Amino acid sequence: MAHISIIGSGNMGQAISAVAARGGNTVELLDIGDADKRVTGDIVVLAVPYPAVGDIISKRGDQLAGKIVVDITNPLNFETFDSLTVPADSSAAAEIAAKLPSSRVVKAFNTTFAATLASGAVGPLTTTVPVAGDDADAKATLIGVVTSGGLKAIDAGSLKRAREMEALGFLQISLAAGEKISWTGGFGIVG
Repeated sequence: MAHISIIGSGNMGQAISAVAARGGNTVELLDIGDADKRVTGDIVVLAVPYPAVGDIISKRGDQLAGKIVVDITNPLNFETFDSLTVPADSSAAAEIAAKLPSSRVVKAFNTTFAATLASGAVGPLTTTVPVAGDDADAKATLIGVVTSGGLKAIDAGSLKRAREMEALGFLQISLAAGEKISWTGGFGIVG
């Protein structure tokens, strides 16, 4: 079993915590303002809005060295909700990986809503979490956490695939914000 630190105690942090705990993993859930509490997990989930990531890295970068760091962000323009804030040939995950060269960065959970993680279902389908990263062991470890918690996971390839995952997450958020789908819905993957 894994020991997981989740930075961010909002809906996504709580939902990921519940999934990990169902799988028998130990979880510490830290508020974004808990900068005085040391991160102790072997896996660290950044369950915060993308604009908060830079501050977390500047304050906790040394604590993240050698760890699996899970980026769940969608780098939305929060003022307009009409675009992503990273260059078209990059991703939030790539930018995080560049700032944390001693960490094993993976992208996951950004294409699911908290409600589908908590319920374990997207309509009649089991919730599936795509996982992208350049470290095969880090991906396998996170996939094990996801599947032990009762969800499905799929290896989405290298960290370069984070760009497409973020575009898909942006589309899903746009549809929900435009009331075309509910915040309890989402995309399902059938194998």
